[in-house]
Amino acid sequence: MSQTKTLTTASGAPVADNQNSRSAGPRGPLLLDDFHLIEKLAHFNRENIPERRVHAKGSGAYGTFTVSRDITEYTSAKLFEAIGKKTPTFLRFSTVGGERGSADTERDPRGFALKFYTEEGNWDIVGNNTPVFFIRDPLKFPDFIHTQKRLPQSNLKSAQMMWDFWSHSPEALHQVTILFSDRGIPDGYRHMHGFGSHTYSLINAKGERHWVKWHYKTKQGIKNLAPADAARLAGTDPDYAQRDLFNAIERGEFPKWSVCIQVMTEAQAAAHYENPFDVTKTWSQKEFPLIEVGELELNRNPLNYFAEVEQAAFGPSNMVPGVGLSPDRMLQGRVFAYADAHRYRVGTNHQQLPVNAPLSPVNSYQRDGSMAFGTNGGAAPNYEPNSYGDAPKQAPRYAEPALALSGAADRYDHREDTDYYSHAGALFRLMNDEQKALLINNIAGAMAGVTADVVDRQLQHFYKADPAYGEGIAKALGVSLK
Repeated sequence: MSQTKTLTTASGAPVADNQNSRSAGPRGPLLLDDFHLIEKLAHFNRENIPERRVHAKGSGAYGTFTVSRDITEYTSAKLFEAIGKKTPTFLRFSTVGGERGSADTERDPRGFALKFYTEEGNWDIVGNNTPVFFIRDPLKFPDFIHTQKRLPQSNLKSAQMMWDFWSHSPEALHQVTILFSDRGIPDGYRHMHGFGSHTYSLINAKGERHWVKWHYKTKQGIKNLAPADAARLAGTDPDYAQRDLFNAIERGEFPKWSVCIQVMTEAQAAAHYENPFDVTKTWSQKEFPLIEVGELELNRNPLNYFAEVEQAAFGPSNMVPGVGLSPDRMLQGRVFAYADAHRYRVGTNHQQLPVNAPLSPVNSYQRDGSMAFGTNGGAAPNYEPNSYGDAPKQAPRYAEPALALSGAADRYDHREDTDYYSHAGALFRLMNDEQKALLINNIAGAMAGVTADVVDRQLQHFYKADPAYGEGIAKALGVSLK
């Protein structure tokens, strides 16, 4: 029997823990000195040229966000300062795993990336059409996405590697249940909800922080595609979702979403029975009800797809005063990874492209780099502090309130929270018999050809979520559930 190889970094150093990022305490934010995490994410962002590594196939449109409720008790962000206030937006929809030429009707999460062009700068919320995600820790993101792409040898998609990864990652079960449900293939982009997915924050004028979840509820109604219809459209109209969105806006049928938030105080979060920053779980809407805060409308198509959709760059690092991040591990990893991907894929000065440029003035000391537009700062100084009164200066009034942290820096095992099953089981029991049958058949079909050991390991997860869930899939596969 061959000796097990030791996993190493690219420089050959042994890796002690490839499952958990270093964080300040078990619920705290991640640490920049985690060189293994940074190396994995930075290398991952550079694996493909030049399309996006994920979310490569996308559609976008401009629109308007209109405030419908006063939430200044939660945030000082100027875009929320008055009911009826309008802010220009750009929204990019996408599939996740496919390439630029892939079909719009694949079973796949849909990206829901929203850019607000506010008077204080650009604010991005980069989410999906699902309220949760497959993994908790960004250290596992390159591994997960590799399973959604192609085998290195054959360049073919592989159900084996997908289910092998999921069977070893039970925290994915909630998202897997959503993905293979009747909502796994939306009927275009207009008939699906969107979610910020992560926990974000709002900060009011008093410096008080509240944790929030963002929800976008489609006003067109939910519509989904049956697997047979999705397969037919993939062969006859692979750009189905893009065509539907573009033509609807051209006809003046502007799609709309109700923009809602869930709100949790810092005290509630500290005492919450679940980690409120775990992106594999949702917040109970009974405990934290939805609050409608505005309406999003898409009302203008881009004039040039490449310039305005392909080069659009979104990232959760784009924030404005009054909004903020959270200790959500996946969100913290994306703060680095998204901006780094744009610097590599589009260029160092991607923020200067019209679709990415803020409508508010930009006063920075960044200079040079590929495709620096305009005067490149002219004769103004490119350093700070300096002796010039008209040069940009820091403004302490915009500082966020301090976030209390505690705990020794270490790689905390996120799988010490072993409740992988309650959310997926609750979702299964919410389904009617027809939805349950569709879910079971979708999963059984997707597991065809997967080796028996992986099937058996994954069936245990389904069974633990709900016995009927596991037994139904086992029966559909024609295997016994041990």
